[in-house]
Amino acid sequence: MSTRQIILDTETTGLDAALGHRILEVAAVELNDRRLTGNHLHRYINPGRASDDGALQVHGLTEDFLRDKPKFREISAELLDFINGAELVIHNASFDLSFLNHEFALINLKQVKHYCPSVIDTLALARELHPGKRNNLDALCDRYQIDNSKRTLHGALLDANLLAEVYLAMTRGQNSLMIDMAPAPKTAAATRRAAGQLELVVLAPSAEELDAHEKQLAELDKASNGATLWRKLAPDAAAAAKN
Repeated sequence: MSTRQIILDTETTGLDAALGHRILEVAAVELNDRRLTGNHLHRYINPGRASDDGALQVHGLTEDFLRDKPKFREISAELLDFINGAELVIHNASFDLSFLNHEFALINLKQVKHYCPSVIDTLALARELHPGKRNNLDALCDRYQIDNSKRTLHGALLDANLLAEVYLAMTRGQNSLMIDMAPAPKTAAATRRAAGQLELVVLAPSAEELDAHEKQLAELDKASNGATLWRKLAPDAAAAAKN
């Protein structure tokens, strides 16, 4: 069964939908089985109000430019048709979802989770992969060597396309797990080992190496708030290695 995902981004008049701020641009880019299909939805929206100065500096979409654009109500059916049933991929999902849910409520639609029950937050994913580092979209583009030179201002369609590349780069290792688990071709050493003819040399760590290992784990624990896999998956491994 194919997996359909929608990379979604919005631009807004401000930071808080509860204060009456509205969506003024939305873009959705389609992935099918981790491949960009070329299908996308991109609409500018007349929010019916001015943007805060800070928001305007981010997206540059003025009231004059948006005045003749459709209201959210007018593009809602098209948006729902495009995202319905797909898994959403959003950077800082709680922000965009709060605005979408607010817009849906204003026109008596159900919340986003009714139409798209699964959401991946790439900000949360990035924080797990890169604890203690900057994980905004620009930082992730730099980290994964994705060209974001055209991003002088935030734009929903440009950002959605960049996020699609970032998401695929961040999760590429998940696809390689089955490849890594495939049996390796037999070598002469492997054949001798299977026949019991190869003597394996086991080198025990020195006291200095164990101490350095423990210090490294302590630093990782501090950086990740105690989430290192070594301690989670093998809590007795360090103690056993010392005995």
